[in-house]
Amino acid sequence: MAITNVESIDFEDVSPKKTQMLRAIVVSCLGWALDLFDLFILLYVAPVIGALFFPSDYPTLSLAAVYGSFAVTLFMRPVGSAIFGHFADAHGRKGAMTVAMIGVGVSTAAFGTLPTIQQVGLIAPILFLILRLVQGVFVGGVVASTHTVGTESVPANFRGFMSGLVGGGGAAIGALFASIVYLATSWIFPGDAYAQWGWRFMFFSGLLSSVLGLYISLNLEESPFFKKLQHEKAAKVINTPAAPLKTLFSAAYRKVLLVNLLITFGSGAGYYLSSGYMPTFLKVINGVPNNVAALILMAASVAAFVSSVLIGTLSDRLGRKRTFMIVGVAAVVLLPLCYLGMAKTTDLTEIVLYALAIAFIGNAGYAPVLIFLNERFPTALRASGTGLSWNIGFALGGMTPTFASLASRTPADIPTSLAVFTVGAFIIYLIGSFIVPETKGRFT
Repeated sequence: MAITNVESIDFEDVSPKKTQMLRAIVVSCLGWALDLFDLFILLYVAPVIGALFFPSDYPTLSLAAVYGSFAVTLFMRPVGSAIFGHFADAHGRKGAMTVAMIGVGVSTAAFGTLPTIQQVGLIAPILFLILRLVQGVFVGGVVASTHTVGTESVPANFRGFMSGLVGGGGAAIGALFASIVYLATSWIFPGDAYAQWGWRFMFFSGLLSSVLGLYISLNLEESPFFKKLQHEKAAKVINTPAAPLKTLFSAAYRKVLLVNLLITFGSGAGYYLSSGYMPTFLKVINGVPNNVAALILMAASVAAFVSSVLIGTLSDRLGRKRTFMIVGVAAVVLLPLCYLGMAKTTDLTEIVLYALAIAFIGNAGYAPVLIFLNERFPTALRASGTGLSWNIGFALGGMTPTFASLASRTPADIPTSLAVFTVGAFIIYLIGSFIVPETKGRFT
């Protein structure tokens, strides 16, 4: 059934109470932060996991296997978006977010209980991959809900800011949380003890997401746009699709989804090749000790947070399309220089500066993406459309670290591979920025 009579909604028509608006902002941002925290845990312990679950005589192959398992999770995220996005569009954002976040926390903690390949043989990596599949479904559900409730709860002139705060700032906060836990577990389990027990406690900390999920179920109201949609449906003012997914893949929205993927793939690849690969880069290329690496990653998380909020706010001033173009050009030019420069230096101060620059530029790419996707779909399709566009693009982009590792014959080749793949990703991003329409102000 097609959507009819859906007109642009002024924020005043659906204005929530100030306390509820602030609560929606905090919950949406922290919800995404803690789920990125769960994903970042694997990236922070990638070398250890590679040795325990995917051992190889070639370190780059072990890393490729770990990043491959990360990509497996990403490919299950569209499935989660389909399931939870449908629920969020039909029954509300709150319930979908609660169940998804509890699921992510429990599945993440379960990794800490897994036996290693030395203990049970090949069943260890099989169990590891199965859990990655399960986790991916729940993370996809978090995207479909957190990526809508926040922007639907703020005034029009703050939606770009909210996009950066949730999509980019939330990721930065998640990385910061992971850095803190990484620092703490490295201190508690120094040296070889980390490979025995420290990595397990990293995963156990994922239960924080489940705790927040329970908090959400008790304190969060539905977004004002969803409330208004429900009221209009009850009053039979509009007709909404019984199957949002079917509508999204119809002729009316099929091209919208495909074009969105140019932006989401480019920004997703840029993110995983920068912030996502940073823990491995510091350890494998720069040889930085765990405790020092944790501090650098914490600083990089702050840089990522600042970048996301600034670039998201910039899109409120310049528009989404122009902001995409500026960020894309900057990334193509600057990120390769940063990778190669960081690999050559042994000076700790220079390593920190390069890490901050990579985090700032890499996270700028997707800061306006959330609100751009929200503005591409009406309220009745927003959770499903945003979730699918984001998760499919980021799933494809999430494969790039695996290919960058495979393309590197030795660890010394990794910086060049990262530079090449990053340029390719942001060229696709730039192509998308030229094709997509300006969406600022088209929130319906």
